[in-house]
Amino acid sequence: MFKGIIFDIDGTLTSTNQLIFSSFNHIAEKYLGKTFTDDEIISLFGPTEDVILKEWCGENFNAAKIDYYNFYRSNHSMADLYPGILELLKHLKEKDVLLSIFTGKGRQASLITLEELRIIKFFDLIVTGDDVNNHKPSSEGILKFLNKFNLNAGEVLMVGDSVSDVKASKEAGVQIASALWDSYAVEKIKTLGSDYYFNTVQELSEFIIKNT
Repeated sequence: MFKGIIFDIDGTLTSTNQLIFSSFNHIAEKYLGKTFTDDEIISLFGPTEDVILKEWCGENFNAAKIDYYNFYRSNHSMADLYPGILELLKHLKEKDVLLSIFTGKGRQASLITLEELRIIKFFDLIVTGDDVNNHKPSSEGILKFLNKFNLNAGEVLMVGDSVSDVKASKEAGVQIASALWDSYAVEKIKTLGSDYYFNTVQELSEFIIKNT
């Protein structure tokens, strides 16, 4: 029975990938005079948005940062929760399961998404890429959750869609449920030996309801 569950955001709780690609290309076109393919943007993931923008824009970083987050918020209608996620979160809170976010996104983008999609109230802890010294695949964000609530690793499940989620979970000793419904690395993830694989939110929900 899980006492705590940690969720990634993009590709796990929310269909935000297209919003992210569009936000980065808004900046790339304005400040670099070019755009990038989805795969090229995916290859940048790991550091937070601010780190990527600073590398791209240099002395124009502050202006680019403002433009990025303005675009990200004002176009957030491009994103949504995956069907069934809201009901799952409500169930978990009714069961008094401790919930955390652990994402590579920076804090500003994370809070925009959690607020715009009205799920921020469900989480007892939010750990973003700005809140750790070592981003995923480091387990630092998972350990923050374990330590804050005095949980044993065996009582906690991580749910995420990326290779780094699997690696971080294994390093921390928590079980990992790989969410495959919108992952951009399905085949790679299947080679990593996750504890559980779920192709739909419904499959994940049925499993979690039985184990909380």
